[in-house]
Amino acid sequence: MATNLDIDRGLLEKALRLGGKKTKKAVVIEALEEYVRRLEQMKIIDLFGKVDFDPAYDYKKQRRRE
Repeated sequence: MATNLDIDRGLLEKALRLGGKKTKKAVVIEALEEYVRRLEQMKIIDLFGKVDFDPAYDYKKQRRRE
């Protein structure tokens, strides 16, 4: 999808240099992927304390059934 963005030139150049990417597009794609990963991780972190844990569950026994 073609999109016009007004991105801080210094920030983009720094990202190109540090990330070792050759194109601006590659930097933007990597940044978006990282952003999505972080948001997904935050959703998982929000689940801590909300998911029931069964200390008697034997995952090794479960594996043997399959």
